[in-house]
Amino acid sequence: MGDPAGIGPEIIALCLAQPAILKLAQFFIIGDGQILNRYLKRFPKNCRLLDLKNVSPAHYQSGRPSPHCARAALDYLNCAIKFLQAKQIDALVTAPVSKETIHSLGVRFPGHTEYLAESFGIKNIGMMFVTKTLKTVIATRHIPLTHVSRSLTPKLIGETIYLTDKSLKQYFKMRRPHIAVCGLNPHAGEGGTIGKEEITTIIPAIQKAQRQHIHVSGPFSADTIFFPENSKKFDCIIALYHDQGLIAPKSLEFRNLVNLTLGLPFVRTSPAHGTAFDIAGKKKADPSSMAAAITLACRLSA
Repeated sequence: MGDPAGIGPEIIALCLAQPAILKLAQFFIIGDGQILNRYLKRFPKNCRLLDLKNVSPAHYQSGRPSPHCARAALDYLNCAIKFLQAKQIDALVTAPVSKETIHSLGVRFPGHTEYLAESFGIKNIGMMFVTKTLKTVIATRHIPLTHVSRSLTPKLIGETIYLTDKSLKQYFKMRRPHIAVCGLNPHAGEGGTIGKEEITTIIPAIQKAQRQHIHVSGPFSADTIFFPENSKKFDCIIALYHDQGLIAPKSLEFRNLVNLTLGLPFVRTSPAHGTAFDIAGKKKADPSSMAAAITLACRLSA
């Protein structure tokens, strides 16, 4: 259910009110019943609720982040992990949480992606952002911009290329996907005149992947590769840091954007937006991204 003070409960309820969504699967919701019932008048027949009853009215206010709600959100996730480890559920869709308030609990939580990977002992993971017309993977995730350059290594970029290729084949049934890789610097470094990372790090990783018969090209200037006439030539674009890879898809298709975690032994998706505390409880939430996340999870785990 995500953070109970965010829009997670509302967008879940709005999705469960859609007949097209309800036809897709048997749904198992992990959360707090008293919160969900504020938005959902009745439970559909193919839905079950595991009510952890871990939100106290005395410590809850819709739209206001708190350690109490952060702990509840973490409880939901940890519970889901136990069911996944027991292979009792096929796919996981997570509503948004607040990393900041989870950190206030003294819990290391870079994000769902890293937390789930650590829980399952997975080293090579990725975040793919999926729309109907564009797929984007980011090589580095939730790190400060000042750490990006030193975090990029031929090994990391190579692993990202390999995981992207494998995931496109596994999930989207592409026989030989074509992958583009962005450069780090303006104009992809201009042959080394505006930064050396393309020459020392990115190109060697691409060339090694090509020798392994992966269809990958680049590096391309990030300010032009996402232009539709360019991006449509590729099945996926690998960006090197968070905002480089997310500004374009969020600008083009924010309402239908889905975050798909790569490398896990199960399908995990989420809407590509945050808790939206500013509109929580005001009946302003748009469930489109959550609906797209549920739909994709059902399709990929069928």
